[in-house]
Parts: sequence; C-alpha cells; structure tokens
Amino acid sequence: MQFLSAPQPAPSHALSLTLVPLLLAALLMPQAQADDLKLVIDVQEHHFTPAELHVPADTRIQLTVRNQDTDKEEFESYDLNREKVIPASSSAVIFFGPLAPGRYSFFGDYHRATAQGAVVVE
Repeated sequence: MQFLSAPQPAPSHALSLTLVPLLLAALLMPQAQADDLKLVIDVQEHHFTPAELHVPADTRIQLTVRNQDTDKEEFESYDLNREKVIPASSSAVIFFGPLAPGRYSFFGDYHRATAQGAVVVE
C-alpha cells in the first residue's frame, strides 16, 4: 500500500540561491543619489538641445535624454563610455562621473551629422 504525502517545501538554500543573483544585480545597478547633478537634454530634429552641458569637476551626473523626434536615437559617447538607444517620443536616464576637467563628446549614432554635443567639465 502506498501513502500519498503532501508536497514538501523547497529547501531554504534553494531559495537563497535564487535571490542572491537578484539582490546583487539590484545593488550593482546605477542608482540616483541625492547629490547627483540632474541635467536634461532634448533630441529635436536630430539635434541635441542644449548641445553643450557645463558641469563641475568631481560630480556624479544624472542625465535625462528626452527624444522628441519621431525616430529612435542612440546617445553614444566613447569619452564617457556610454551608449543608450532612446525610442521615439520617450526618454532615458544615463549616469556618469565623477569626471576630471575636460571636454567629453557625445553624438547621436543614428544621425551623426547633426546630433553632436559635449559635456564640458570645469
């Protein structure tokens, strides 16, 4: 005669093995800090407005890029080591810094001829 038993819960270590990667990912994602300098630029008619951002040295930046065009655009910067595709009529947040004084260029990868800009760190 066989007896049916109720399902047993998974061992607690199995649950912890699932949660650990999720917690690590959440901790490593860039998070907005209260002291971040928050800036906004727009993509309009395949141009960045303003095209030049002036920021103080040694400051962490939270840059919101608002794409007002009907085409997607890719914010790309070799100097800042950042790239982000921004769908039409949407926005994206990009974190970078703190930076040393200098000029850090960026461009729109889909409209390089017109979408040019720079972060000037003073």
